[in-house]
Amino acid sequence: MVIGLGPGEARYLTTQAADALASADWFYGYGPYVDRVVAPDDPRRVVSDNREEGARAREALMLAARGECVAMLSGGDPGVFAMASAVCEQIERGPQAWRALTIDIVPGVSAMLAAAAACGAPLGHDFATLSLSDNLKPWALIERRLLACAGAGMAMALYNPISKARPWQLGVALERLREVLSPETLVIFARAAGRADEQITTVTLEKARAEQADMATLVIIGSEETRRVERPDQAPLIYTPRFAPGHDPETPDSKG
Repeated sequence: MVIGLGPGEARYLTTQAADALASADWFYGYGPYVDRVVAPDDPRRVVSDNREEGARAREALMLAARGECVAMLSGGDPGVFAMASAVCEQIERGPQAWRALTIDIVPGVSAMLAAAAACGAPLGHDFATLSLSDNLKPWALIERRLLACAGAGMAMALYNPISKARPWQLGVALERLREVLSPETLVIFARAAGRADEQITTVTLEKARAEQADMATLVIIGSEETRRVERPDQAPLIYTPRFAPGHDPETPDSKG
């Protein structure tokens, strides 16, 4: 079972995920994810570094092939830059017996959805999800996709924006986006979305700086249609209309 734990607190854990956890014999994953649901002294936990996904998946599959019920844990949703793909990759490359295993992918609330909900609905129309990490793909490809999505008028959720080993990518991405988007385009820095220490900061693209993010931050780049609705005594609502310009269903002369 590849189980999505959601972005943080237990309130984001789905009933399906809780049931799957209750049926598992072993728990594999990156330490902070395992810590959410398994006690530190539980002998069924197998923890590895966050850059050892392939080895982790192979070990878990070997154990499952021996008849054990194995839970592979992911933060957020396991299919979004996470362990579901890593497990599928190893099944494709591995022995034929692994293809006979029962594989359950248990979805979870992704960080981008928690971040979007915390400030309104910035992903309310067409949007793209990209990772700025160049560990598994070249930066040139990331940049090409980033500019293509911006040029197509799509909002974007950016995962893995910055880390100690990758300190420059977000700054370069913001500079390139300034070449094609309005300086007033809204940018949301959602740090620890879904956790008690959640921090949501919204600025314009002109004022956005890479230093506002760390590896716990998800960055949402609005489209040029994304709007800010001020409210008295409350945080503003940030949303992207569901319709394209000229197609507002409530406007009499709309083409929609």
